[in-house]
Amino acid sequence: MSLAAPRESRLLVYVTALVALMLTLLPLPTWLGLIRPPFLVLVILYWSTMTPRAGGIFIGFLGGLMLDVLQGTHLGQHALALSFVTYLAVRLHLLTRAKPMFEQSLFALGALLLHEAVLWAIDGWSGHPINSFTRWLPALTGAALWPVVVGLLGRTHSPR
Repeated sequence: MSLAAPRESRLLVYVTALVALMLTLLPLPTWLGLIRPPFLVLVILYWSTMTPRAGGIFIGFLGGLMLDVLQGTHLGQHALALSFVTYLAVRLHLLTRAKPMFEQSLFALGALLLHEAVLWAIDGWSGHPINSFTRWLPALTGAALWPVVVGLLGRTHSPR
């Protein structure tokens, strides 16, 4: 009888992150694009919180770098923001995953707002400020979608 817990499949993490990247890049009408939740950030936040060994800072950096390349933003902008959020999720995973869903949604809101704040700061420093309140709407819709993300991704693996 083995006392060691089985490791999560990294393939599952990468496949779900790839699907989230495709959902993030999917063309939408302008009004719907303004409230599109950051799917890639949500999925990486989930894996980094629930199974930090399968998800981690590397997948955050890699996903952010892919987002930078595919969206044509400053190289490393999303990689830095997503790595920072992923680091906090890995660091605080024991405090976060044991909380009720409402508190987890508040943690996701804070992480999404922090992600957007890093992007906002980089945009400002590089001379491309976007000072519209609509910039912050995806963080709100992402936090509202957090229970759905947890419900869907929670069915793909065995909880710890």
